Amino acid sequence: MKSPITGKEMTLRASTSRLVFRKEEFEYFHLGYYCEDSDELFTTTELDEMNLNQVYNQYRAKHNILFADEIISIRKKYGLSANRMSQILGFGPNSYRNYEKGEVPSMANANLIQTISEDSNIFRNLVLRSSDLEDGEKTKVLAKVDAAIEIEQACSDENKYVSMLFENMLPNVFSGYRKPNIQKFSEMVVYFSEKLQPTVTTMNKLLFYADFLNYKKSAYSISGARYMAHNYGPVPVRFNGLFDYITNKRMVDTQIEAFGEYVGEKFVLPPTKSFNQDLFNEIELESLQTIASTFSKCNASQIKDISHQEKAWIENEKGKRKINYNYGFDLIHV
Repeated sequence: MKSPITGKEMTLRASTSRLVFRKEEFEYFHLGYYCEDSDELFTTTELDEMNLNQVYNQYRAKHNILFADEIISIRKKYGLSANRMSQILGFGPNSYRNYEKGEVPSMANANLIQTISEDSNIFRNLVLRSSDLEDGEKTKVLAKVDAAIEIEQACSDENKYVSMLFENMLPNVFSGYRKPNIQKFSEMVVYFSEKLQPTVTTMNKLLFYADFLNYKKSAYSISGARYMAHNYGPVPVRFNGLFDYITNKRMVDTQIEAFGEYVGEKFVLPPTKSFNQDLFNEIELESLQTIASTFSKCNASQIKDISHQEKAWIENEKGKRKINYNYGFDLIHV
């Protein structure tokens, strides 16, 4: 971005700041473009939104308020419109739609949304008791809710297994303020397998850089995965179990290949599988593309050495600690 005063290119800076939201103060990384000649900091609409999102994210995590993507997924599970959800829950006409766009719900509304996310039968009872629905419409909505409950019950064991793999399903700063999403994580593996056919070591670094770059750009990770500082660089927590799950689902395959004097595995796509970009927004797709392009010529040893230069690994490697996503603002290679 060019300075509106001098016309010269400015540098993007992140500095610690504090902001009050709903009578609570939160620390965040304020992003802005710095003009050296005028000693002023300038922002764009996108940066203003990201700065605010960092504060909203902390407030949501502190008070266990669902994030926008979770609120969207509840509605989609039942196949209902945002207006219909507002009607059933007793919200204002546009409230649910605004929550999907990122508005933070009041605590009362947030608690109700949290309740129906945990128990579909409670939502079913709300539909039954709704005086705003005509009998014919109520019957249609109940059919959709009952179908969703059946699917939940059928997938119960698998969902428990996925929850175990991710260790912690609550969004916080160690998940990039996303609820861990096995579908998106799997498709990230599919994407990099399709583009680069990486080894396990390389795949771990590609996933780390993609998630943390996306956080750097938007204040959200892509997959919600947690990462730790491993001897060979940052890796998703329980990555072996996650990769086993994805290969058992035949979303990707592995092949044995010789790498000089060593033999190892690389990820490849089955002939019938292709990347599903519909799960990702524009920023997330750009993050994936950037990482694939940036590291396309790196082998496992090279990308490992590159990741060892990142503050995220340096400051957490000694205790093999989980990596706070705020280290995304310190990335030096993307």
